[in-house]
Amino acid sequence: MNYDKEAQHKRMLETPMPRLIVSLAIPTTASQLVSTIYNTADTYFVAQIGTSATAAVGVVFSLMSIIQAVGFGIGMGAGSLVSRRLGAEQDEEAHKYASSAFAAAIVFGLCLMVVGELNLNALMRLLGSTDTILPYARSYAHYILAGAPIMCSAFVLNNILRSEGEASMAMIGLCTGGILNMFLDPLFIFVFNMGIAGAALATVLSQIISFLLLLSVFLRGRSIVKLHPRYISFHPQDYLLIARTGFPTICRQGLASLASALLNRQASVYGDAAVAAVTIANKIYLLVRNIIIGIGQGFQPVAGYNFGAGNRRRVREAFGFATKLGTVICTAAAVILAFNAGSVITWFRSDDPEVIRIGTTALYYACAVMPFMAYSTYVNQIYQCLGFSAPATFLASCRQGICFIPLIYLLPAVLGLTGVQMAQPGADLLTFFLAVPFQIVFFRKVLSRES
Repeated sequence: MNYDKEAQHKRMLETPMPRLIVSLAIPTTASQLVSTIYNTADTYFVAQIGTSATAAVGVVFSLMSIIQAVGFGIGMGAGSLVSRRLGAEQDEEAHKYASSAFAAAIVFGLCLMVVGELNLNALMRLLGSTDTILPYARSYAHYILAGAPIMCSAFVLNNILRSEGEASMAMIGLCTGGILNMFLDPLFIFVFNMGIAGAALATVLSQIISFLLLLSVFLRGRSIVKLHPRYISFHPQDYLLIARTGFPTICRQGLASLASALLNRQASVYGDAAVAAVTIANKIYLLVRNIIIGIGQGFQPVAGYNFGAGNRRRVREAFGFATKLGTVICTAAAVILAFNAGSVITWFRSDDPEVIRIGTTALYYACAVMPFMAYSTYVNQIYQCLGFSAPATFLASCRQGICFIPLIYLLPAVLGLTGVQMAQPGADLLTFFLAVPFQIVFFRKVLSRES
C-alpha cells in the first residue's frame, strides 16, 4: 500500500496535465453520464404511463436534489480536504475527514428520511405538485426517501475515492448501479405492473448496489484513504470544516431543488403538459451539464493535490485545459441538440403535441447558452476544491439562486410561458458574466505566485 500511495502521489504531481485530467475525467464523466442516463430512462419509462406521471418525476427530482445536496455537500467537503491532505502527505488527517464524513452522511440521510415521510403531502405540494400529479409523486417519493441514507453515503464514498485519484473505482460503483437501474425500470413498471412506484424502487435498489460496491473498495483495502470508527472525529470543528468546505455544493444542490420546485410551480399555471415539457427539457440539458461536471470532477483532485504540494503552475494548467475541453464539448452538444430538438422531445412524449411544442422551445433556449456553461462551472469548482468557501458559495448560488429566482418570477410575469422557458438559460448566461471577474482576480492574487 505504501508503494501504491507513493506512485499515486507522483502521478498526481508529475503526469502531463492533459493526460492526467483526461485519465481522471473519463471515469468521472462516465459516472455522471450513466447517472443522468438512468434518470432520463426513469423519465422515458414513466412518460409511457402519462403526462401527470411524467410531471411527478420532475416534482420528486426536487426532493432528490435535496438528498444530493446533503450527500454531495458532505462528500465534496471531505474530498477537498482529503485531496489537499494527501498532497501534503498528511494521511492520518485524510483518514479522519473521510471517516467522519461517512458517519455524518448516514445520520443526515436518516434525518431526511424521517422528516420527509412525516410531511410527505405538504412536501410534494411545496415542490410543485398539483392535485392530478400528487398521487404519482407520493408513490415515487416514498421509495426515494427510504433510500436517502444509502444515497447520501454512496455520494460520500464516491467523492472520497475521486479525491485520492481513484476515479476508475468510483466509476465502477456508480455505473454498475446505473446500468442495473435501466434494466429494472421496465421490469418493475410494466412486467410487475408497479407503475411509477416501480421506477422509484428500481432507483433505490440500484443505489444500494452502488453503495455496496463502493464500500467494498474500502473494506478490501483497495484505497489509500481508510474508513474506520477509530478515525471518526468527536470535535465539532472538524464537521464545521467539512460543512464549510462543502457548503458551495450544498448551496448549489439545495438551490437546484428550490429552482426545480419554483420552475414546476410556475409551469403548472399552464397545465401538466407544461410541467412535463420543462421536466423533459431539463433532463436533456442536465445530460450535457453532467458531462461538464464529470470533467470538473477529474480536474478538482488534480488542482487540490498540486495546490497542497505548492505547485500553482500546475493548478493553472489544470483549469485551462479543463475549460477548453469543456467548452468544445458544450458547443458541439448545443449544435447537435438545436438541430434535433423536436425529435428529442418527441422521443419522450410522441402522443402529446403540447408537451412537444413547449419542450422543443425550452430546449432551443438552453442550447443558446450552453457554450458558456463549462467556464462558469470550473471557476466555481476551483474556488471550492482549493478551500475558498465564501466566493465558491456565492458562485454556486448564482445559477439557480441569485440569478434564477428573480428571473423565474419576473420573466413569466412579462412573457408568460416563454418566460418560464427562458428563466434557467437566462440565469446561466448571467452566471457566466459574474464568473469572469472572479477568475481574473483569483489567478492574479492566488495562482500568480509559486509556493
